[in-house]
Amino acid sequence: MDGDEEFSAFVAARADHLYRQAWLLTGSRSSAEDLVQTALTKAYAAWSRVRRADDPVAYVHGVLMKSFLSDRRRRWTSELPVAEPRVDTGGGGADPADAQVERLALVGALDGLSRTDRAVVVLRYWDDRSVAETATTLGLSEAAVKNRSLRALRRLADHLEPVPDDTRGSHR
Repeated sequence: MDGDEEFSAFVAARADHLYRQAWLLTGSRSSAEDLVQTALTKAYAAWSRVRRADDPVAYVHGVLMKSFLSDRRRRWTSELPVAEPRVDTGGGGADPADAQVERLALVGALDGLSRTDRAVVVLRYWDDRSVAETATTLGLSEAAVKNRSLRALRRLADHLEPVPDDTRGSHR
């Protein structure tokens, strides 16, 4: 298999996970798509080095994280904010409206974190990475990852306090 075919197979196997991670980091569909595109473009340009890495998946996830944390990312001025987010109507057993409210609350809570704290939370608790893996990916010490995790989880818990059932959804 040549390099282009190998890269295409990698993208086919990992693009969904990269997108989910990027969405959690950015909180928006278009920003997540841009972030994945940036990371995959960088990975393709360095594919000969990526494919020789001990763990190419971790390498590309590191590129994604570093791209997210970089303040030099291009900001598109042609994007227009919308009043209402598009609702994901994918199937599932739970009430889609409740699931949407929970997702929006989580994204709002994640938005309140610094970029580094948000990256730590996504890697540690969404991707289930170890402290050591998270530290390596983000270029932090293990102690810094532990401190940031603790601080970020406290902020998330404060932001995600449960709403009493009698006030949810009442518009009298």
